[in-house]
Amino acid sequence: MEIASNDLSQTLCQTIAEAAAGGQPVQLCGSGSKAFLGRPPVGTPLDLTGHRGVLNYEPRELVITVRTGTRLAELEALLAAEGQMLPFEPPHLGPNATLGGTVACGLSGPRRPYAGSVRDFVLGTTLINGRGERLRFGGEVMKNVAGYDLSRLMVGAMGTLGLLLDVSMKVLPLPEVERTLVQECSESQAIELMNRLAGRPVPLTGAAFDGLKLYLRLSGAEQGVAATQSSLGGEVLADGAQFWRRVRELEHPFFQSDRPLWRLSVAPGSEPLALSGKQFMDWGGAQRWLITDQPAEQVREKAAQHGGHAQLFRGGERSGQVNHPLTGPVLRLHQQLKQALDPHGLFNPGRLYAEF
Repeated sequence: MEIASNDLSQTLCQTIAEAAAGGQPVQLCGSGSKAFLGRPPVGTPLDLTGHRGVLNYEPRELVITVRTGTRLAELEALLAAEGQMLPFEPPHLGPNATLGGTVACGLSGPRRPYAGSVRDFVLGTTLINGRGERLRFGGEVMKNVAGYDLSRLMVGAMGTLGLLLDVSMKVLPLPEVERTLVQECSESQAIELMNRLAGRPVPLTGAAFDGLKLYLRLSGAEQGVAATQSSLGGEVLADGAQFWRRVRELEHPFFQSDRPLWRLSVAPGSEPLALSGKQFMDWGGAQRWLITDQPAEQVREKAAQHGGHAQLFRGGERSGQVNHPLTGPVLRLHQQLKQALDPHGLFNPGRLYAEF
């Protein structure tokens, strides 16, 4: 990947300032790989894929700063050449997925419970606010991330708080070896084992259950992985890397359905959820995928009973509530953040919630 040279940020600042002056909403667009998420987009499309390239990369410091139009595949290839990776294993959901879309959607892959989420690895961001002003939050080292960490607020905001220009992130070394073990068990047995392993010092980096079989991924030094494999037993999955890629990219056979797909975030030790339809567990039981035609209110109520929330991830009616409803102080806090950073309501209005 070539190091960034041209800078479109001044042009983008001017574009946003003009949109603010004219009261014209803007739809922030990357490759479109995650366009199905959230509520229907509104506003004049603004293509950000041309704002790309690496601004700074220090492999010895495990830090990289990249413009947000940079393709995720190119970024991961650059890191892999140095024996490094994005630790949160981001889903691409399309061949031209960008870093900006990854951060804005806040999606993390199977490694998330064991390494951390995308939010945990964001050190700093540069963005354009709703007044057309260029702002920088955070930095390129952990000690710079102090006070109100507004840079991490951009993660999962779906572009509603500002136009991301670049992101500084922590990266980690690639593991020496990875091995996936598979065994047949019941849903209750899978939940119990995944949670028991999460509390032990083992190199676990993936735990999923497809309704029949439990899949456990071990990553790290050969000695540690071999010792854990010996204690756990089970069969080694020959195409383990392909299995986790399919789970991450929603290409596993479970996801091949035209019915509404729900993503439930619950306490990992939650008992099997009594909901109609098909379920798939990831994140050691903390993420429950659900394919169902059951009413949204019932799905959300069940998630709330287990200390979590539910998102209509794909399909279904998308003009209403797609994300778990906000109420009371939490709703007011979101509205105040939107007012502070995007007072004219320019950026992706209504994408997260109808209220802002």
